[in-house]
Amino acid sequence: MDTLPVVSPEEVGLSAKRLDRIRAWMERQVSSGRVAGLDVAVMRRGQLAFAACTGLADLERKKPARPDTIWRIYSMTKPLTSVAIMMLYEEGRFQLDDPISRFIPGFANPRVWTGGSRGKIETVPAEREITFRDLLTHTSGLTYDFMESNPVDALYREKGGVDFRTGDRTLEDVVGKLATMPLIDHPGRAWNYSVATDVLGYLVQVISGQAFDAYLRERVLGPLGMIDTDFHVPADKHARFAACYMPGKTGGLALMDDPATSRYLAPRKLASGGGGLVSTVADYLRFCRFMLAKGELDGVRLLSRKTVELMTANHLNGDMAAMGMPRFSESTYAGIGFGLGFSVMLDPAKAHILGTPGEYAWGGAASTAFWIDPVEEMAVVLMTQLFPSSTWPIRRELRVLAYQSIVD
Repeated sequence: MDTLPVVSPEEVGLSAKRLDRIRAWMERQVSSGRVAGLDVAVMRRGQLAFAACTGLADLERKKPARPDTIWRIYSMTKPLTSVAIMMLYEEGRFQLDDPISRFIPGFANPRVWTGGSRGKIETVPAEREITFRDLLTHTSGLTYDFMESNPVDALYREKGGVDFRTGDRTLEDVVGKLATMPLIDHPGRAWNYSVATDVLGYLVQVISGQAFDAYLRERVLGPLGMIDTDFHVPADKHARFAACYMPGKTGGLALMDDPATSRYLAPRKLASGGGGLVSTVADYLRFCRFMLAKGELDGVRLLSRKTVELMTANHLNGDMAAMGMPRFSESTYAGIGFGLGFSVMLDPAKAHILGTPGEYAWGGAASTAFWIDPVEEMAVVLMTQLFPSSTWPIRRELRVLAYQSIVD
């Protein structure tokens, strides 16, 4: 676990008895067959108040989930990429409303899909170009290939299309292909979850003059002491790597990615800033501590307090539901906005869940999640490996269990 010792919950305004409900809940998730294993940590006021592992990280090999288990965090990569690009923003390399075509000329003069029939895609010129702010807030008009909601994401799925996951092409090649495709909406108009953060990773590379994965390791992960977070699992850590599962067709869990043969076992040509990292609970807690401390950890400052405050404020015109995405994964997005790399809680009543205005969060495709609550000085990290994250509402269940433990 993190270098922090586990303290008595009562020291930080939490109830040990109520926190034990999390442990019982974890055991039910495993015994019911919902997930293979879980690793959960709850931190408050800079102290670790709860840390528990339950079940197996690898069913086939009967390896237990442990505090040092390495998990695929998928889209929990996005906040780290967002920190990387904002570090360059602080150096004066760009402004948030600069068009990204300043650094990637292929994105100049974008066009927007408007319809079409019989395989033809009709487009019109975009009202304006994509900006850095659009990418950070997922209002760029880009999409994901797995959305399967319009002909544009079908273009992403074509051979030689837009694939930031397999890693057999360079980041430059895939971003270059993306720049030739139409947008699904005019930049700034709608919130659409997308490959935008992968483009940000490429922008880090172009602006810094350093490969994105090298920049992230040397400028972000290394200084934060996130020793087990990377785009692949080194040979000496293979035994700690979890298996990833999906619901079986006839019940139970089916192996989706075997840790003995996974593509994560060796470095790849493409480092995905939108979903390519693996990590541990201990490492991600360090990131949460860094964010709670407004850009500093253990005497190392990567961002200013003012930049963190800007990143964790809502940048949308209302909430995500009003901006075109009423629901994604297992969660409603009413009452939830989006900042520069994080979702932001606006109204817990509208979101139908316990929470605090100003709390910020995100999760990964294999049901991992984290959230940070500056008002309560609290952070929670959840690791498991069940794809997709919409299979069970475990994030919302854990959110209730964590907040109900507050007694001060």
